[in-house]
Amino acid sequence: MPFEKIRQEKLSQGVVRQIEALILRGILRPGERLPSERDLADKMGVSRPSLREALSDLQDRGLLVSRASAGVFVADVLGSAFSDALVKLFSSHDEAVFDYISFRRDLEGMAAARAARLGSDTDLKVIDTIFQKMEAAHKKRNPSEEAALDADFHLAIIEASHNVIMLHMMRSMFQLLREGVFYNRQVMFKQRMTRDSLLDQHRAINIAIQARDPEAARAAAEAHMNFVEQALSDQKTADRNEALAQKRYQHELDRP
Repeated sequence: MPFEKIRQEKLSQGVVRQIEALILRGILRPGERLPSERDLADKMGVSRPSLREALSDLQDRGLLVSRASAGVFVADVLGSAFSDALVKLFSSHDEAVFDYISFRRDLEGMAAARAARLGSDTDLKVIDTIFQKMEAAHKKRNPSEEAALDADFHLAIIEASHNVIMLHMMRSMFQLLREGVFYNRQVMFKQRMTRDSLLDQHRAINIAIQARDPEAARAAAEAHMNFVEQALSDQKTADRNEALAQKRYQHELDRP
């Protein structure tokens, strides 16, 4: 018969499963420091030996890392998504930039629709709170802050879609974006008209999600990525034209 005796789960395994779930769902993020051993044992209601056993298991499996005199941190599990060689290849080819935008357009349209349909009321409050911060940063004309909040806004939508595979995939992709691998987002936010348009697009996404309208949310997210694609294409054209103009100007200066 396919039955086995019921065995009580070790406390350390309960700790492991809880921390695993927090990492899987994106609540504990890469690089985040865990509370001290004493505080964590108290919060989880286990003895310190049981906690140490669990943390050791998670470290052995690469989910946590211990840093001398600093504590225990969630491992940078996103770092293995792409090799260094592939990241360098991405950064040196326009084809990768526009493929990245196309990839985001498809996934973020889906994520926005899922967030409108599946996100909890609290998920939607998080999205709205970040958008309000974007509006405040826009008024201060702070492109760096606005660009950072842009990534937070999109990731909050992906978190609200409640798909852990999409969450970790897109976190990895946004990390490369933050590092300037695909394009410099701050350049876009430095242009006043572009910044105004971007804010309006984020507002449209937020309104559709708050209204729990999946199709409108998908359309708004896709329209936003279409704008980003066109803006980047225009910027690359302008850069090429300027480079040619500089050569013509230098040629004129060199002529007798």
